[in-house]
Amino acid sequence: QVQLVESGGGLVQPGGSLRLSCAASGSIGTIYAMGWYRQGPGKQRELVASITIRGITKYADSVKGRFTISRDSGKNTVYLQMNNLKPEDTAVYYCNAPAFGPYNNWGQGTQVTVSS
Repeated sequence: QVQLVESGGGLVQPGGSLRLSCAASGSIGTIYAMGWYRQGPGKQRELVASITIRGITKYADSVKGRFTISRDSGKNTVYLQMNNLKPEDTAVYYCNAPAFGPYNNWGQGTQVTVSS
């Protein structure tokens, strides 16, 4: 079992920045990647960014150049730095950690609202 705890969401004005954090605990040795998904109002959940245990990153086209995913292996934590936020980035952001088993682990979600 893997537990994921997210933090860092909130309300920000357009053009602003936020950093999300996701701390993993439990059977972390089984995790082979971590990432962030989001689900906006009336929309399907979509991949925002991911990073493998080898450090290979992947981004949605809509966030390339604005968002950066990184990890601190010592703290079992993955971060999502979000810059130049736009109203269309408003969503609940979920941390995801696929693991060998296979298991697909999810956090509880954190709200990000971009509004003036």
